[in-house]
Amino acid sequence: MTAPRLAAPLLLALALAAPAFAAPVGYTIDPNHTFPVFEVDHLGFSTQRGRFNKTAGRIVLDLDARQGAVDVSIDAASIDMGFAKWSENMRGENYFNTAEHPAITFKAERIVFDGARPVAAEGQLTLLGVTRPLSLAINRFRCAPHPLNKRETCGADLSGTLQRSAFGMTKYIPSVGDDVRLLIAVEAFKE
Repeated sequence: MTAPRLAAPLLLALALAAPAFAAPVGYTIDPNHTFPVFEVDHLGFSTQRGRFNKTAGRIVLDLDARQGAVDVSIDAASIDMGFAKWSENMRGENYFNTAEHPAITFKAERIVFDGARPVAAEGQLTLLGVTRPLSLAINRFRCAPHPLNKRETCGADLSGTLQRSAFGMTKYIPSVGDDVRLLIAVEAFKE
């Protein structure tokens, strides 16, 4: 066999023997199906909940390499406590101070996997201009074609806990709890 005739089968054999590497895939967060919700103890009587109605961001996943990243921005002024006066109070200086800090961000450069399934996003939360580490558990993770628009969609429920005092939000502690539980439903479309 001549060199050119030998090269073609050799290249084909090498290509078939080489492992397949999937590239990272980007997903844009669907703002119509992504809502961060928080829960906090209220005077020992009940658990009060609020949510943010405007969220944007991007998720990158490389499931084969078991890697990923998250970059999310929440419009702090979109807080919704269920009625206007309470929502306005939460936008004020004693709580989210949205005039000075219009965005809450979460950036994670590390996704933790258990086998092939992502189970946590470890990153940094910035709230009121203060940045602290935060780990969010990932539950119900699923990627599949969306049944209505047929676009590849990934979704999950995320959860975590933080102390609001660590970010400088101390009004009414301990009457209103310091521990805040986060629950985030997220869906994102493949770019």
